[in-house]
Amino acid sequence: MLLAGDVGGTKTALGIFSQESGPRAPLAHASYASGDGESLAALVRRFLATNELPIDRACFAVAGPVLDGRTKITNLPWVLDERGLAEELGLESVRLINDLEAIARAIPTLTPGDLHILNHGTPADGGAIAVIAPGTGLGEAFLTWDSFRYVPHPSEGGHGDFAPTTPLEIGLLQDLRQQFDHVSVERVCSGPGIIRIYDYLRRAGHFTSSRETAALIVNAADPAAMITQAGLQRPTPDPLSAAALEMFVSILAAEAGNLAGGIPPRLLPVLGEGRFLQSFIKKGRLAGLLTNLPVHVVLTRSAILGAVLYDFGSNTSGPPALFAT
Repeated sequence: MLLAGDVGGTKTALGIFSQESGPRAPLAHASYASGDGESLAALVRRFLATNELPIDRACFAVAGPVLDGRTKITNLPWVLDERGLAEELGLESVRLINDLEAIARAIPTLTPGDLHILNHGTPADGGAIAVIAPGTGLGEAFLTWDSFRYVPHPSEGGHGDFAPTTPLEIGLLQDLRQQFDHVSVERVCSGPGIIRIYDYLRRAGHFTSSRETAALIVNAADPAAMITQAGLQRPTPDPLSAAALEMFVSILAAEAGNLAGGIPPRLLPVLGEGRFLQSFIKKGRLAGLLTNLPVHVVLTRSAILGAVLYDFGSNTSGPPALFAT
């Protein structure tokens, strides 16, 4: 019996799996706000108290680099150690895997129902696959074909330099350089990044927002979600929130074009309006190449699936399902 988890800066999802039920059918599952627990072990104990399933090992997909079985969660004051967690939880073993590596590991197993197509493109046999995942931070990973199977590789590419592509984005960079020594793309292409973009546009006076909407955003427990909701409201979106989302999508698309990856389901209504693909392929001499690349939005929570596959020792051989759509 395996306890698997997706441990992020904002949320932690946990599930119990067995070889017999398979990696897509948890016997029990729950999701918690990461900040509600003083440690991962505390959240795990809370989860296990809700059922009587016997657990002998665990595998966690974690938001941060894993070195020698140890990691510090990005955007969360948790330091995790495989041996320490195994002892604390009374388990035979605990394995830690970078969350984007876990997502990448799951990609070849996804079905057409797990995906939303933004650009059909022309798939290349054995071509590399890139994954980009904005959330509390910005995760990036990629897969390469070794003639037998796809091999996932983690990356900390989200901490690369933010490269603005428009005068408005240049203004955003100049504004953020007054706050941070290093302005990474994660600073603007993440949940907190949406808030920074909104705040910059508000202070710069480029767009306005109603007092009611502004008050809702300021007082919201999750301002990024409120900005997204206000910006996607139809038929009359909040102008400032909509502008913030438009800039966010443009930045995300440009970074996805650098990596050639995918984007989150929450923004599907604006991703299909053309802005994303315009920014995605705007790479000068490489525009033709990017025009032919398949682009998909992954609709499922694939990090925990990847953690289960990692423990089960799956062989992700053969062409991924997304190439067959």
